[in-house]
Amino acid sequence: MLSQIAKFVILFGIFLVILGVIVYFVSKIPGVGRLPGDIIITKKNFTFYFPLTTSLILSLILSIILYLWSRR
Repeated sequence: MLSQIAKFVILFGIFLVILGVIVYFVSKIPGVGRLPGDIIITKKNFTFYFPLTTSLILSLILSIILYLWSRR
């Protein structure tokens, strides 16, 4: 039981590292996160940002990749 928990924690840590690397490098790509359709509300001391279009495009790309990968 303890070894299963240890494996899960290790895999979760690896997943977080990979996710962090992806987030770091995606922020370097120009235009990603600032597409038309992304919602940005700026007030005096408050900024709300919701990347709607970016989320839809990334979801579509991931769906296509996973669909093609599952067909193998």
